[in-house]
Amino acid sequence: MKKIRLKKIISITLIIALMPGLMSCSGKKERKEYGLRIKDNYRTGYEVFVHSFYDSNGDGIGDLKGLTKKLDYINDGKDKSGDSLGCSEIWTMPIFASPTYHKYDVTDYKSIDKSYGTLDDFDDLVSAVHKRKMTLLLDLPVNHTSNDHPWFKEAAAYISSLKDGENPDPAACKYVDYYNFSREKKTGYEQLPGTIWYYEARFWSGMPDLNLNNQDVRNEIDSIVSFWLDRGCDGFRLDAVTSYFTDDIDSSVSFLKWLTDTVKSHKKAAYLVGECWTDQAGYAKYYKSGIDSVFDFDFAGQEGVIASVTNGRRPVEYYIKRMADEEKLYQGYNRNYVNSPFYTNHDMARSAGYYLNDDGSKTKFAEALNLMQTGNAFIYYGEELGMRGSGKDENKRAPMMWSSDQDAVGTCKAPDGMDNIKQKCLPEDKQTKDPDSILSYVRKAIKIRNQYPVIARGQTEAVKKITKGDIGAFTRSMKSGNSKDKDEYESVMIIINAGKKEGTVDLSKVKSMGYTRLDTYLVTNNKEAVKKSGDKLSIPAYSMAVLTKPSEE
Repeated sequence: MKKIRLKKIISITLIIALMPGLMSCSGKKERKEYGLRIKDNYRTGYEVFVHSFYDSNGDGIGDLKGLTKKLDYINDGKDKSGDSLGCSEIWTMPIFASPTYHKYDVTDYKSIDKSYGTLDDFDDLVSAVHKRKMTLLLDLPVNHTSNDHPWFKEAAAYISSLKDGENPDPAACKYVDYYNFSREKKTGYEQLPGTIWYYEARFWSGMPDLNLNNQDVRNEIDSIVSFWLDRGCDGFRLDAVTSYFTDDIDSSVSFLKWLTDTVKSHKKAAYLVGECWTDQAGYAKYYKSGIDSVFDFDFAGQEGVIASVTNGRRPVEYYIKRMADEEKLYQGYNRNYVNSPFYTNHDMARSAGYYLNDDGSKTKFAEALNLMQTGNAFIYYGEELGMRGSGKDENKRAPMMWSSDQDAVGTCKAPDGMDNIKQKCLPEDKQTKDPDSILSYVRKAIKIRNQYPVIARGQTEAVKKITKGDIGAFTRSMKSGNSKDKDEYESVMIIINAGKKEGTVDLSKVKSMGYTRLDTYLVTNNKEAVKKSGDKLSIPAYSMAVLTKPSEE
């Protein structure tokens, strides 16, 4: 009996899911999922604001034990479809000791904020994450500390003790050189109360900027990353990297290179993704540092590529072209880059509010556009439910909607100052039972991403012969010699209908490319389906189809 090759197994048309809307067109064999098995940095990440996620002790504040209890919701570790999202990575917003609810102003980098738990709780979280073959990223803000940090308090006390005309002496207080003090009022500087001195604090007075040129500060940062990597952290999301040195890209990139090299010296496999909130031409330059990823801001937010295409302000061709163009752009700075697409985050209005009079189709479709990009894609907690929140930052970090019962176990209270937001979406416990819900749709989209590894890892090429108006098509494939296992990374063609009406595609125009098998599809309304009849493909509004090449005999 001949040994059946992996490619032949996974190329057979199959039922992707029992629910309508994510089904293969023939066959009975289920395609294998690769979301957890492939050990690289091309993952699907889930951003969590611990404060608002799940409360384990009844004090109304989410905590690490609560996050641990909900890991099976993010991924149950079984590497197959179920009730989990299928994400293979978690990014927690800062969990270090801090006087604020958001915790981007740290008072102790080597402790867990008491409202979130203890170091033992962190160790338990790491163990549970790794048991499920996921990775854990910690948010690391090193551009600044809290003004309550012992370093700043000692520096401020020393500055306050200086006599008129006396200059600071780092030999007398080394911490005075951890920050940037001046007798002059400069842009971005705040006055130190009770003195004639000013200190740099670009974000606000409670976040004094660190002097990142100081070797002692760098030694402190080295010690901090080593501490968390030794405890099992798998990498860091680096906050505000464009602010390391204000209006000085070269210096910021240089420091980022030092930080990247430092982290990798402790754990070579550690993953780093930087927040470079600027335009694409600007953040692309940060790849020169050797960092693994920077967030792809041009595709995100209400004015980004994804929302512009979903709202009809741009044709779907624009989405495809921008993906192909950026791959070439980033490769020019770092051949080993890993793109980091995202659609929303904790600083942006939630996406369900982007679309007026939406029946849910646009909200769903846009999430899939994010997940069909290459690289290490991220989802912000609650987006998979269609939660809303805009305006002040607290509104964007509302409690996760686990249940319609506000007194249900695990429910978190709103951050202080949050407006009374009336959520229009159903909670998780209702959506999980509804195959037409936003949650079910996002699960299906992630499932597709996991089942076709090339979607995250391949390169994009527009299929211009069948791209016109609301219909767009592209292939995603591994370059020759770049695939460790061609069977595992089989190429795909993805055809998208970004319009309000059903579209028809003439596949005879691209028959020579070999993508003749309709393997699966993703629709926003499960009463509809993608249909293939000969060379004609019919795609409902706001839907997409995945085509593959027939298996080799």
